Amino acid sequence: MKIGKITIVGLGPGNISEMTPKARLAIETAEVIAGYNIYIKLIPEIIGGKKIIGTAMMQEVARCQMAIEESRAGKSVAVISSGDAGIYGMAGLIIDMILKLPESEQPKFEVVAGVSAVNAAAAILGAPLMHDFAVISLSDLMTDWELIKKRVECAAAGDFVIALYNPKSKKRVTNILEVQQILLRYKNKNTPVGIVTNAGRIDERKVISTLENFTNEEINMFSLVLIGNSQTYVKAGFMITPRGY
Repeated sequence: MKIGKITIVGLGPGNISEMTPKARLAIETAEVIAGYNIYIKLIPEIIGGKKIIGTAMMQEVARCQMAIEESRAGKSVAVISSGDAGIYGMAGLIIDMILKLPESEQPKFEVVAGVSAVNAAAAILGAPLMHDFAVISLSDLMTDWELIKKRVECAAAGDFVIALYNPKSKKRVTNILEVQQILLRYKNKNTPVGIVTNAGRIDERKVISTLENFTNEEINMFSLVLIGNSQTYVKAGFMITPRGY
């Protein structure tokens, strides 16, 4: 039995011009594309007439299983994630599922890096990640909320620049307020906070606020929030965290 290959691909922030050449080639040469429906809709011009395995949110395991079955049938499969597939993406899940198979049944796999939302948002805001930073997701679907708050507190106590993924959803509206209160215990209320929504897409939006006021801005699941450290400043509409040269 000929077993195909699975390539786990990071699309970048959403604009094809910001996709790496290697990621694009992996998608163009695959026979089957598997991904979250919203992400598949971002790249119709390079999918062409390929077979598509598209599912909704919370169907990740089923989607990965279908992708593995296609590869075991001899097909080359690209499993896509937005941003980087190894940062809150599909890489961990599908690799774990592959490695649980008998060795003789495991498809070959490769992870292709992409531009993460934190990279894209930082570039739009200026240079906020020039020193040590922490990346924390505020989604409590798979992580206990008390643990998330502990991680936020530790990052704040360490004076890290902090990037928040999944900051606010329609159902999860108070978590960001709790995080703000934790941060205010350790950071000055005037600490710069950048909010980038739909980074790299047509409706991209950037706002720079302060730790005291940023929760008054529009924030959703397509936003990335970047909170500066004690040295971060704003000038000419850009956030800069000095490196210390």
